[in-house]
Amino acid sequence: MRFVILAAGLLLSTAAFAQTTPATTPAGAPTTTAPAAPAVATPAKPAAAKPAVKPKPAVQTDDQRFEAANTTHDGKLTKDQATKAKWRTVTRAFTAIDKDKKGYVTLEDIKAYNASKKPAKPAAAKPAAAPKP
Repeated sequence: MRFVILAAGLLLSTAAFAQTTPATTPAGAPTTTAPAAPAVATPAKPAAAKPAVKPKPAVQTDDQRFEAANTTHDGKLTKDQATKAKWRTVTRAFTAIDKDKKGYVTLEDIKAYNASKKPAKPAAAKPAAAPKP
């Protein structure tokens, strides 16, 4: 039994070495074989793990988003249209934007709402005027 295992191992190992094909030469040319280069183990460099970079979504202006969301192109954006366009800011604040309870908002309503939510810029402090001598 040991002999069978040893013979099978020997056959398999020689088959692995016999996988190379010799270089063909033209008829009549002397055949020369280059000595095989010694196998030198080079340390494998670990692949640099790059973080998955998600492309940044293109920033759209309110005008562009309104135009894309307003599928009826009548200048009146309903909450349903804002929801379908995934315009979360308008969808969440729709009742606050629609002050007149019309059931729709206009681009001007959205711009006015956004302007009211921006913090007021503090007035730039002017340096005190130096007293004249």
